[in-house]
Amino acid sequence: METRKIGIIGAGAWGTAVAKTLGEKGHSVQIWSYEKEVASSINDEHLNRPYLLGVDLPSSIHATTNIAETAGGKDFIILAVPSLFLIDTVKQILMVPDILEGRTPIGILTKGFIPSTHLPVLPVEGVEKYLPGSYRENLVYISGPSHAEEVARGKLTGLISASKNPKNSIRFRELLSGGNLLVFSSLDIVGVQTAAALKNVVAIAFGMLDALKDISPFFGDNTESLLLAAGLSEIQQLGIAMGSTHTETFTSIAAVGDLDVTCRSVYGRNRRFGREIIHERKIEPYRNLEDLIERIASIGYLPEGAAATKYAHIIAEEKNLRTPVINAVYAILNRESEPLETLSEMIGKIGLGQ
Repeated sequence: METRKIGIIGAGAWGTAVAKTLGEKGHSVQIWSYEKEVASSINDEHLNRPYLLGVDLPSSIHATTNIAETAGGKDFIILAVPSLFLIDTVKQILMVPDILEGRTPIGILTKGFIPSTHLPVLPVEGVEKYLPGSYRENLVYISGPSHAEEVARGKLTGLISASKNPKNSIRFRELLSGGNLLVFSSLDIVGVQTAAALKNVVAIAFGMLDALKDISPFFGDNTESLLLAAGLSEIQQLGIAMGSTHTETFTSIAAVGDLDVTCRSVYGRNRRFGREIIHERKIEPYRNLEDLIERIASIGYLPEGAAATKYAHIIAEEKNLRTPVINAVYAILNRESEPLETLSEMIGKIGLGQ
Protein backbone atom coordinates (compact mmCIF):
# COMPACT_ATOMS: atom_id res chain seq x y z
CA MET A 1 0.00 0.00 0.00
CA GLU A 2 1.29 3.44 -0.93
CA THR A 3 1.89 5.74 2.02
CA ARG A 4 -0.10 8.95 1.79
CA LYS A 5 0.29 12.30 3.54
CA ILE A 6 -3.03 13.17 5.15
CA GLY A 7 -4.02 16.49 6.71
CA ILE A 8 -6.98 16.42 9.10
CA ILE A 9 -8.42 19.80 10.08
CA GLY A 10 -10.02 19.33 13.48
CA ALA A 11 -8.85 17.31 16.48
CA GLY A 12 -12.17 16.47 18.06
CA ALA A 13 -13.23 12.88 18.71
CA TRP A 14 -14.23 12.10 15.12
CA GLY A 15 -11.23 13.75 13.47
CA THR A 16 -8.94 11.93 15.89
CA ALA A 17 -10.64 8.57 15.30
CA VAL A 18 -10.20 8.93 11.54
CA ALA A 19 -6.59 10.02 12.05
CA LYS A 20 -5.97 6.91 14.16
CA THR A 21 -7.49 4.64 11.53
CA LEU A 22 -5.38 6.16 8.76
CA GLY A 23 -2.24 6.19 10.90
CA GLU A 24 -2.62 2.50 11.67
CA LYS A 25 -2.74 1.82 7.93
CA GLY A 26 0.74 3.30 7.61
CA HIS A 27 -0.20 6.76 6.35
CA SER A 28 1.52 9.90 7.64
CA VAL A 29 -1.17 11.95 9.37
CA GLN A 30 -0.96 15.54 10.54
CA ILE A 31 -3.92 16.79 12.55
CA TRP A 32 -4.68 20.43 13.27
CA SER A 33 -5.96 21.39 16.69
CA TYR A 34 -7.29 24.80 17.67
CA GLU A 35 -6.34 24.01 21.27
CA LYS A 36 -2.66 23.83 22.22
CA GLU A 37 -3.30 21.38 25.05
CA VAL A 38 -4.90 18.91 22.63
CA ALA A 39 -1.94 19.10 20.26
CA SER A 40 0.46 18.60 23.18
CA SER A 41 -1.51 15.60 24.46
CA ILE A 42 -1.40 13.94 21.03
CA ASN A 43 2.30 14.61 20.46
CA ASP A 44 3.65 13.98 23.96
CA GLU A 45 1.37 11.21 25.22
CA HIS A 46 -0.15 9.78 22.01
CA LEU A 47 -3.55 10.46 23.55
CA ASN A 48 -6.34 12.96 22.94
CA ARG A 49 -7.30 13.39 26.58
CA PRO A 50 -10.03 16.03 26.16
CA TYR A 51 -11.94 14.34 23.33
CA LEU A 52 -11.02 10.65 23.01
CA LEU A 53 -9.69 9.55 26.37
CA GLY A 54 -8.46 6.00 26.73
CA VAL A 55 -7.51 5.49 23.08
CA ASP A 56 -3.81 5.09 22.27
CA LEU A 57 -2.77 6.87 19.08
CA PRO A 58 -0.04 5.66 16.71
CA SER A 59 3.22 7.58 16.48
CA SER A 60 2.47 8.26 12.80
CA ILE A 61 0.05 11.02 13.93
CA HIS A 62 1.54 14.45 14.55
CA ALA A 63 -0.56 17.34 15.84
CA THR A 64 -0.01 21.04 15.27
CA THR A 65 -1.77 24.35 15.87
CA ASN A 66 -0.53 25.63 12.50
CA ILE A 67 -3.45 25.16 10.13
CA ALA A 68 -1.56 26.21 7.00
CA GLU A 69 1.09 23.60 7.71
CA THR A 70 -1.60 20.93 8.02
CA ALA A 71 -3.24 21.91 4.74
CA GLY A 72 -0.04 22.19 2.72
CA GLY A 73 1.85 19.41 0.96
CA LYS A 74 -0.79 16.73 1.55
CA ASP A 75 -2.25 14.05 -0.70
CA PHE A 76 -5.66 14.37 0.99
CA ILE A 77 -7.31 16.92 3.29
CA ILE A 78 -10.20 15.98 5.59
CA LEU A 79 -12.27 18.71 7.28
CA ALA A 80 -13.50 17.54 10.68
CA VAL A 81 -14.57 20.71 12.51
CA PRO A 82 -18.12 21.35 13.82
CA SER A 83 -20.58 23.12 11.53
CA LEU A 84 -20.55 26.26 13.69
CA PHE A 85 -16.85 26.77 12.90
CA LEU A 86 -16.52 25.22 9.44
CA ILE A 87 -16.52 28.33 7.26
CA ASP A 88 -14.21 30.35 9.52
CA THR A 89 -11.81 27.40 9.47
CA VAL A 90 -11.92 27.02 5.69
CA LYS A 91 -11.15 30.72 5.28
CA GLN A 92 -7.84 30.09 7.06
CA ILE A 93 -6.57 27.66 4.41
CA LEU A 94 -7.66 29.46 1.24
CA MET A 95 -4.23 30.95 0.54
CA VAL A 96 -2.33 27.69 1.05
CA PRO A 97 -0.81 27.09 -2.43
CA ASP A 98 -2.04 23.49 -2.74
CA ILE A 99 -5.59 24.63 -1.94
CA LEU A 100 -5.40 27.80 -4.01
CA GLU A 101 -4.39 25.75 -7.03
CA GLY A 102 -6.89 22.96 -6.32
CA ARG A 103 -4.27 20.21 -6.12
CA THR A 104 -5.42 18.45 -2.96
CA PRO A 105 -8.67 16.43 -2.82
CA ILE A 106 -10.85 17.50 0.11
CA GLY A 107 -13.27 15.39 2.12
CA ILE A 108 -15.73 16.71 4.71
CA LEU A 109 -16.90 15.00 7.90
CA THR A 110 -18.88 17.97 9.31
CA LYS A 111 -22.57 17.38 10.02
CA GLY A 112 -25.11 20.19 10.04
CA PHE A 113 -26.15 23.27 8.09
CA ILE A 114 -24.33 26.47 7.16
CA PRO A 115 -26.07 29.89 7.29
CA SER A 116 -26.39 31.62 3.93
CA THR A 117 -27.92 34.79 2.52
CA HIS A 118 -31.27 33.13 1.83
CA LEU A 119 -31.81 29.60 3.08
CA PRO A 120 -29.24 27.64 5.08
CA VAL A 121 -27.10 25.31 2.97
CA LEU A 122 -25.38 21.99 3.54
CA PRO A 123 -21.64 21.83 4.36
CA VAL A 124 -20.41 21.01 0.86
CA GLU A 125 -22.28 23.90 -0.74
CA GLY A 126 -21.19 26.23 2.04
CA VAL A 127 -17.53 25.31 1.63
CA GLU A 128 -17.71 25.48 -2.18
CA LYS A 129 -18.60 29.16 -1.97
CA TYR A 130 -15.16 29.92 -0.53
CA LEU A 131 -12.84 27.36 -2.09
CA PRO A 132 -11.39 27.90 -5.59
CA GLY A 133 -13.77 27.05 -8.43
CA SER A 134 -11.87 23.86 -9.26
CA TYR A 135 -13.35 22.26 -6.14
CA ARG A 136 -16.95 22.77 -7.27
CA GLU A 137 -18.68 19.37 -7.59
CA ASN A 138 -15.41 17.68 -6.65
CA LEU A 139 -15.65 17.68 -2.85
CA VAL A 140 -16.38 14.42 -1.02
CA TYR A 141 -18.74 14.03 1.92
CA ILE A 142 -18.11 11.20 4.37
CA SER A 143 -20.81 10.02 6.76
CA GLY A 144 -22.54 7.02 8.27
CA PRO A 145 -23.34 5.39 11.64
CA SER A 146 -19.92 5.99 13.12
CA HIS A 147 -19.41 7.02 16.72
CA ALA A 148 -15.78 8.00 17.14
CA GLU A 149 -15.45 6.01 20.35
CA GLU A 150 -16.21 2.76 18.51
CA VAL A 151 -14.27 3.50 15.33
CA ALA A 152 -11.19 4.34 17.39
CA ARG A 153 -11.53 1.03 19.26
CA GLY A 154 -11.72 -1.03 16.08
CA LYS A 155 -15.45 -1.76 15.98
CA LEU A 156 -16.72 -2.73 12.53
CA THR A 157 -18.27 0.39 10.96
CA GLY A 158 -19.87 1.32 7.64
CA LEU A 159 -19.36 4.71 5.96
CA ILE A 160 -20.62 6.45 2.83
CA SER A 161 -18.23 8.38 0.56
CA ALA A 162 -20.48 10.71 -1.46
CA SER A 163 -19.52 13.05 -4.27
CA LYS A 164 -20.85 14.37 -7.56
CA ASN A 165 -17.47 13.30 -8.92
CA PRO A 166 -17.48 9.47 -8.83
CA LYS A 167 -13.69 9.28 -9.16
CA ASN A 168 -13.21 11.37 -6.03
CA SER A 169 -15.79 9.29 -4.17
CA ILE A 170 -13.79 6.20 -5.03
CA ARG A 171 -10.47 7.84 -4.06
CA PHE A 172 -11.70 8.55 -0.54
CA ARG A 173 -13.42 5.16 -0.36
CA GLU A 174 -10.13 3.45 -1.14
CA LEU A 175 -8.23 5.68 1.29
CA LEU A 176 -10.54 4.86 4.22
CA SER A 177 -11.48 1.25 3.44
CA GLY A 178 -9.91 -1.65 5.25
CA GLY A 179 -9.54 -2.92 8.79
CA ASN A 180 -12.71 -2.09 10.67
CA LEU A 181 -14.10 0.29 8.02
CA LEU A 182 -16.45 -0.71 5.21
CA VAL A 183 -16.87 2.24 2.84
CA PHE A 184 -19.46 2.57 0.07
CA SER A 185 -19.71 5.14 -2.71
CA SER A 186 -22.69 7.40 -3.41
CA LEU A 187 -23.49 10.14 -5.91
CA ASP A 188 -26.28 11.55 -3.71
CA ILE A 189 -24.22 14.11 -1.84
CA VAL A 190 -27.31 16.17 -0.90
CA GLY A 191 -29.25 13.24 0.53
CA VAL A 192 -26.30 11.97 2.56
CA GLN A 193 -25.62 15.42 4.02
CA THR A 194 -29.29 16.04 4.86
CA ALA A 195 -29.50 12.72 6.68
CA ALA A 196 -26.31 13.48 8.61
CA ALA A 197 -27.60 16.86 9.77
CA LEU A 198 -31.17 15.97 10.66
CA LYS A 199 -30.51 12.75 12.55
CA ASN A 200 -29.09 14.94 15.33
CA VAL A 201 -32.36 16.85 15.58
CA VAL A 202 -34.34 13.62 15.87
CA ALA A 203 -31.84 12.34 18.45
CA ILE A 204 -32.57 15.29 20.73
CA ALA A 205 -36.27 14.39 20.62
CA PHE A 206 -35.39 10.74 21.17
CA GLY A 207 -33.30 11.61 24.23
CA MET A 208 -36.14 13.59 25.71
CA LEU A 209 -38.59 10.73 25.13
CA ASP A 210 -36.10 8.27 26.58
CA ALA A 211 -35.84 10.35 29.75
CA LEU A 212 -39.61 10.85 29.96
CA LYS A 213 -40.01 7.05 30.00
CA ASP A 214 -38.54 7.24 33.53
CA ILE A 215 -41.23 9.59 34.79
CA SER A 216 -44.29 9.21 32.58
CA PRO A 217 -46.38 6.09 31.88
CA PHE A 218 -47.34 7.57 28.50
CA PHE A 219 -43.99 6.95 26.74
CA GLY A 220 -42.25 3.65 26.04
CA ASP A 221 -40.13 1.74 23.52
CA ASN A 222 -43.04 1.71 21.09
CA THR A 223 -43.18 5.51 21.27
CA GLU A 224 -39.49 5.78 20.46
CA SER A 225 -39.89 3.58 17.39
CA LEU A 226 -42.81 5.75 16.30
CA LEU A 227 -40.53 8.77 16.63
CA LEU A 228 -37.74 7.11 14.63
CA ALA A 229 -40.12 6.35 11.76
CA ALA A 230 -41.54 9.87 11.77
CA GLY A 231 -38.05 11.36 12.02
CA LEU A 232 -36.84 9.34 9.05
CA SER A 233 -39.84 10.56 7.05
CA GLU A 234 -38.92 14.17 7.80
CA ILE A 235 -35.29 13.54 6.87
CA GLN A 236 -36.46 12.21 3.51
CA GLN A 237 -38.83 15.15 3.00
CA LEU A 238 -36.13 17.74 3.53
CA GLY A 239 -33.60 15.72 1.55
CA ILE A 240 -35.86 15.59 -1.50
CA ALA A 241 -36.80 19.26 -1.11
CA MET A 242 -33.12 20.20 -1.04
CA GLY A 243 -32.25 18.19 -4.12
CA SER A 244 -31.52 14.59 -3.14
CA THR A 245 -31.09 12.49 -6.27
CA HIS A 246 -31.54 8.93 -4.94
CA THR A 247 -34.47 7.86 -2.74
CA GLU A 248 -32.55 4.75 -1.66
CA THR A 249 -30.21 7.02 0.30
CA PHE A 250 -32.84 7.20 3.02
CA THR A 251 -33.00 3.43 3.53
CA SER A 252 -29.20 3.11 3.58
CA ILE A 253 -26.67 3.45 6.38
CA ALA A 254 -26.46 7.16 5.50
CA ALA A 255 -29.95 7.76 6.88
CA VAL A 256 -31.68 4.92 8.72
CA GLY A 257 -28.34 3.51 9.94
CA ASP A 258 -26.96 6.80 11.22
CA LEU A 259 -30.32 7.78 12.70
CA ASP A 260 -30.59 4.54 14.64
CA VAL A 261 -27.12 4.64 16.18
CA THR A 262 -27.33 8.35 17.00
CA CYS A 263 -30.61 7.90 18.84
CA ARG A 264 -29.85 4.65 20.65
CA SER A 265 -26.13 4.73 21.43
CA VAL A 266 -24.82 5.83 24.81
CA TYR A 267 -22.13 7.77 22.91
CA GLY A 268 -24.68 10.05 21.23
CA ARG A 269 -24.22 13.64 22.42
CA ASN A 270 -27.56 14.78 21.03
CA ARG A 271 -29.38 11.91 22.74
CA ARG A 272 -27.56 12.85 25.93
CA PHE A 273 -28.58 16.49 25.50
CA GLY A 274 -32.23 15.48 25.11
CA ARG A 275 -32.10 13.38 28.26
CA GLU A 276 -30.47 16.20 30.20
CA ILE A 277 -33.15 18.64 29.06
CA ILE A 278 -35.58 16.47 31.04
CA HIS A 279 -33.50 15.25 33.97
CA GLU A 280 -31.24 18.28 34.50
CA ARG A 281 -33.34 21.07 32.96
CA LYS A 282 -30.34 21.72 30.74
CA ILE A 283 -31.85 24.54 28.68
CA GLU A 284 -33.25 26.51 31.61
CA PRO A 285 -30.34 29.03 31.66
CA TYR A 286 -30.95 30.04 28.03
CA ARG A 287 -33.53 32.59 26.89
CA ASN A 288 -34.17 30.97 23.52
CA LEU A 289 -32.52 28.85 20.83
CA GLU A 290 -30.38 31.72 19.59
CA ASP A 291 -29.01 32.28 23.09
CA LEU A 292 -28.35 28.55 23.42
CA ILE A 293 -26.36 28.47 20.18
CA GLU A 294 -24.37 31.57 21.08
CA ARG A 295 -23.40 30.08 24.47
CA ILE A 296 -23.25 26.45 23.44
CA ALA A 297 -19.76 26.01 24.88
CA SER A 298 -21.27 26.40 28.36
CA ILE A 299 -23.02 23.04 27.95
CA GLY A 300 -19.66 21.28 28.27
CA TYR A 301 -19.99 19.26 25.06
CA LEU A 302 -21.34 20.03 21.59
CA PRO A 303 -24.85 18.82 20.64
CA GLU A 304 -24.79 19.82 16.98
CA GLY A 305 -28.49 19.12 16.70
CA ALA A 306 -29.21 22.43 18.44
CA ALA A 307 -27.94 24.54 15.55
CA ALA A 308 -29.31 22.02 13.03
CA THR A 309 -32.78 22.46 14.59
CA LYS A 310 -32.69 26.19 13.94
CA TYR A 311 -31.75 25.78 10.29
CA ALA A 312 -34.00 22.79 9.61
CA HIS A 313 -36.96 24.74 10.96
CA ILE A 314 -36.18 27.65 8.62
CA ILE A 315 -35.95 25.33 5.60
CA ALA A 316 -39.11 23.41 6.50
CA GLU A 317 -41.12 26.63 6.88
CA GLU A 318 -39.79 28.11 3.65
CA LYS A 319 -40.61 24.96 1.70
CA ASN A 320 -43.95 24.43 3.48
CA LEU A 321 -43.08 20.93 4.70
CA ARG A 322 -44.95 18.97 7.35
CA THR A 323 -42.34 18.35 10.07
CA PRO A 324 -43.89 17.81 13.53
CA VAL A 325 -40.66 16.36 14.99
CA ILE A 326 -38.50 19.28 13.87
CA ASN A 327 -41.18 21.75 14.95
CA ALA A 328 -41.44 20.19 18.41
CA VAL A 329 -37.69 20.22 19.04
CA TYR A 330 -37.55 23.82 17.83
CA ALA A 331 -40.37 24.93 20.14
CA ILE A 332 -38.71 23.27 23.14
CA LEU A 333 -35.19 24.60 22.47
CA ASN A 334 -36.60 28.05 21.72
CA ARG A 335 -38.31 27.99 25.13
CA GLU A 336 -41.76 28.39 23.60
CA SER A 337 -43.24 25.36 25.38
CA GLU A 338 -42.42 22.61 27.86
CA PRO A 339 -41.11 19.21 26.70
CA LEU A 340 -43.85 16.95 28.09
CA GLU A 341 -46.78 18.79 26.56
CA THR A 342 -44.92 19.51 23.33
CA LEU A 343 -43.81 15.93 22.77
CA SER A 344 -47.26 14.59 23.65
CA GLU A 345 -48.78 16.94 21.07
CA MET A 346 -46.09 15.91 18.55
CA ILE A 347 -46.95 12.22 18.97
CA GLY A 348 -50.59 13.03 18.40
CA LYS A 349 -49.77 14.85 15.15
CA ILE A 350 -47.63 11.94 13.97
CA GLY A 351 -50.42 9.48 14.72
CA LEU A 352 -53.09 11.55 12.98
CA GLY A 353 -50.89 12.41 10.04
CA GLN A 354 -51.43 16.14 10.60
